[in-house]
Amino acid sequence: MKRICYLFCLIPLFIAGNALKANAAIQEVQETQQSDESGDIVLKPVPKSENGVFKKNEPIVYRLQITNNTNAYKEGKISYLLTTDEGKKIRLDSVRLAIRGNSSKEILVKLLPKPTGFYRLNFMVNTPDYDDTVRKVFGVDPQEIRSKLHKPADFDAFWKQSREQLEKVAPRYRVLERKDLSTDKKKVYAVEMHSFGNLLIRGWLVIPRDGKKFPVHYRVPGYVVTLNPNMDNDDFIAFDINVRGNGNSKDVINIGTDNYCLVNVESKDKYIYRGVYMDCIRGLDFLYDHENLGIDTSKIFVEGGSQGGALALITAALDKRVKLLTMQVPLYADIHDNMNISASYDKQVFPFKVFRRYNDIHPGFTWDKFFSTFDYYDPQNFAPMVKCPVLMGIGLLDQFCPPRCSMALFNHIGSNSKEYVCVPNSTHEVNLDYFMFQNLWLREKFRIP
Repeated sequence: MKRICYLFCLIPLFIAGNALKANAAIQEVQETQQSDESGDIVLKPVPKSENGVFKKNEPIVYRLQITNNTNAYKEGKISYLLTTDEGKKIRLDSVRLAIRGNSSKEILVKLLPKPTGFYRLNFMVNTPDYDDTVRKVFGVDPQEIRSKLHKPADFDAFWKQSREQLEKVAPRYRVLERKDLSTDKKKVYAVEMHSFGNLLIRGWLVIPRDGKKFPVHYRVPGYVVTLNPNMDNDDFIAFDINVRGNGNSKDVINIGTDNYCLVNVESKDKYIYRGVYMDCIRGLDFLYDHENLGIDTSKIFVEGGSQGGALALITAALDKRVKLLTMQVPLYADIHDNMNISASYDKQVFPFKVFRRYNDIHPGFTWDKFFSTFDYYDPQNFAPMVKCPVLMGIGLLDQFCPPRCSMALFNHIGSNSKEYVCVPNSTHEVNLDYFMFQNLWLREKFRIP
C-alpha cells in the first residue's frame, strides 16, 4: 500500500492540511521517496518491526524484496550501509545479485542489536547498467532518548513578562458571520483580534448549527501556511488562527518563506516568534471570551504540524486552558542536535539551510549569538511545562525534523499521559493511519461517542 497524504475529507478529524502543507510553504525538496513499483530493479526493505522501531536487546531485521522489472537477466551486487543519524559509518556489507528477468526474490538482512537512538540504513543495488539507493531509518528504544536542555536562566521570567505584555493589549475582537461560506449545517465566522505588540491577526471560526455546546479543535499553522475554515468535522467547533505573517494575517506582515524565521533572529526580545507564540495564546483568550457562541472551554484541544506542531506544544505549555495536545513532525525541536544532524546531509534542508545562509552572509553573526536567541524559542525547553495528555506523530525519514529531535522533545514532556506514533516510510508528514488513530484517541479522551 502506498503512502496516503493530503486526503482532507476522508474522516472527520483528518486534519492533515496544516501539517502537510508546510512542505510546500518551506519550499524545500526532501530526498526522493522511492516508489514501490518504479525502476529497473526495485528494492523494498520491510522491517521486522512494523513501525521501524526495535528494542535494544533484539537484532535489527529487514526483509529485502528485490524485483527485476526488465526482461533481461541481471547480475551485480546488493549493498547496505548502516550509519548513525549524524552520518557516522557503522557497517558496510554486500551480497552478490543474480536475478532473472521479470522475477522477484528476497533476502534477509540481519544486524546486531544497537544502542538507543536512530540509525540510517541505505540499501543499494549496482549492476553494469543500473544503480539505485533506497534510504530507510529505524529507531531503537526512542522513548529512552535523552538530550540536554539549553534553557536560559531567565527563560520562565522572559515568558511571564511576554504574557504580561500581551495582557496589556486590548484584543478589540471582531466577529463577522460569513454567510457566503456558511452552510445549512454550519456557520462560518471571520474573526479579528489585536495581539502582542498591538498587531492585528485573523482567523476562522466554524460552529455547527444544532445549538448545543461543542468541544474545540484549535489549529495553529505550519510555516507560512494559510489556514482556511475547517468544515470537515461535525463534533467540534473548529477554530483556526493565522498567526502574524500567515494566511489572512499576511496583510500586516508579509515576509515570505525565506526570511520569516530570520526576522530579528539576533534579538531575543524582538524575534518574530515571540509575537507568534503570543498570537496562539491570544487565540485562547478569544475562545474563552466567546463561550456564548456554544464553545465548551472545558474541552479545547490544540493541534498542528511542522511549525504548527511546535506552536501547539508551546501553547499547551504556556496555558493550562489547553486540555489535549496533538502534534505532528514538530519543527525546531531540540535545535542544538538538529544542527548537528543536519550538518551530515548531502544537501541542506530547512530550517538550517536558511540559518546557515544567514550565518554565511553576516560576518558578525555567530552560532553562539544564534543560540542566545533561539534557546528562548526551542520547543524542547517548553516541553516539561506540558501537563495535559499528548499524542505525537513523526515520520522516520523526516530531515526537517529529525526523529531523534522529535523524540527528545517528546521525552521531556511533563505529562503523565503521552503517546507517540512512528510512520516508517514518511518524510515530513504522517499518514492516514495516524490520523485515524488520532480521531479515536481524541474521542476517547473527550468521551465523544
